[in-house]
Amino acid sequence: RDCLLSRGLGDVYKRQKKHGMALALLLAMACTGHAQPAQDAGNYPARPVTLIVPTAAAGGTDTIARVFAEGLTRLLKQPFVVDNRPGANGLVGVEQAARSAPDGYRLLFTYTASMAVNPSLYRKVPYDPVKDFTPIAQIGRAGNLLLVSRDLPVHTLKEFVAYASARPGQLSYCSWGQGSGGHLTMEFLLKQAGLQMQHVPYKGSSPCVQGLLGGQVQAAFADTSSTVELVRAGRVRAIAHSGDKRIPSQPDLPSLTEAGYPFHNYSWYGVFAPAKTPQPIVDKLNAAINQLLQDPATAKKLGELNLTDLPRTTPAQFADTLRQDLADWGRLVREVGVQLD
Repeated sequence: RDCLLSRGLGDVYKRQKKHGMALALLLAMACTGHAQPAQDAGNYPARPVTLIVPTAAAGGTDTIARVFAEGLTRLLKQPFVVDNRPGANGLVGVEQAARSAPDGYRLLFTYTASMAVNPSLYRKVPYDPVKDFTPIAQIGRAGNLLLVSRDLPVHTLKEFVAYASARPGQLSYCSWGQGSGGHLTMEFLLKQAGLQMQHVPYKGSSPCVQGLLGGQVQAAFADTSSTVELVRAGRVRAIAHSGDKRIPSQPDLPSLTEAGYPFHNYSWYGVFAPAKTPQPIVDKLNAAINQLLQDPATAKKLGELNLTDLPRTTPAQFADTLRQDLADWGRLVREVGVQLD
């Protein structure tokens, strides 16, 4: 009935249901999967597409999302509009995306923790990252920068560990939320180095970095994309990188692994659709995103945001990455002993 109403046949259905069921049944069959032609992506998108971003504006995820919203608008000839839905380490926005219609017009542009960390971190998560979503494409692969206030008298990770070790519980660090990648990575380092620091969670990476700039906290792991210019301007100091190798834009910056604290978990950005989105639409979006990743102008923008590792993935490959990261980040959550309600 709802399908027929959407097609303007509701009145016909009601009359035939009252006076004779034969035609009513025939009309109803028109809305069954057997009677509908297979959906393709030939005219998709036919109207604007919303990219739900489960973070506040101006942070790394939002910045990268807007680069792709602009590029997809250009390639697919319809507006791709960012809709920021921050809160609870991505739970709020991701849940909204999971409940969206699987028609390709409300997509999720998100980050690793919201999909691969939350299921282990929270006792109850209002979505299943595997069952409730169809992966479209992975965007980038990166770690986070370990930043310290420029007023802190340390310039290397070794100096930072020594300084914090001499002041147990006196220093504080921020993250973009309880259980975020920045929180878990710092807790890993503190445990490995035997340090004690106070955690100050903010509602987004941008407010966290502002707290660091303002001196409210002394350190943070933060995404490279939204902080690299602050490092170059000398407003904060980068002393390590959470990846297991050095990054091209900061060749003198050691990784945690290189500095003696083996850390192999990476972060990515990615685009997902609600489960049961037609495969032709998923494939068309995947092709467009991979085209942007090969586009020199887009790659230059991403490189300026310190996102230089840009694998081009199929939906199936991204699904495999998600499953592996659910296991890897789950182990880290258990190792640092963080559990949230």
